[in-house]
Amino acid sequence: MHNGKTVVITYGSFDPLHEGHLNLFRRCKQLGDYLIVGVATQRSHDLVNSGKKLLYPLSERVKAVQDCGLVDKVIVEDDIRQDPADIIKYHADYYVMGSDYAGKKDYLNAYCKVVYLPRTEGISSSEIKRRLYETSIA
Repeated sequence: MHNGKTVVITYGSFDPLHEGHLNLFRRCKQLGDYLIVGVATQRSHDLVNSGKKLLYPLSERVKAVQDCGLVDKVIVEDDIRQDPADIIKYHADYYVMGSDYAGKKDYLNAYCKVVYLPRTEGISSSEIKRRLYETSIA
């Protein structure tokens, strides 16, 4: 807890921000009082998703997350290895990721409680990008 609030932290590219992400933020808010969201730079994104370029610049993705009305603080994730330092810096009680990361972040249980939440069925950034691409060449 930080200043009497339970702090939740999560990360992603949010490219583009969609209903699945908003559902993630809503579920994060059910775990705590204060939600911090790390938005990945292209560099950080590349460490996990090599070869997949982001559609939107960092500034637009940060603004979309800030403006969604569910997030208390937005930070920039420039390196996927910054999680432990962020957990300590922001006194996070929970680290939340989608179920596609199940088991991959368990080492962070040394710093806080790690929670994997199910993804929203039928929606993904990759699928949205695929449809945009198909529409643009049709």
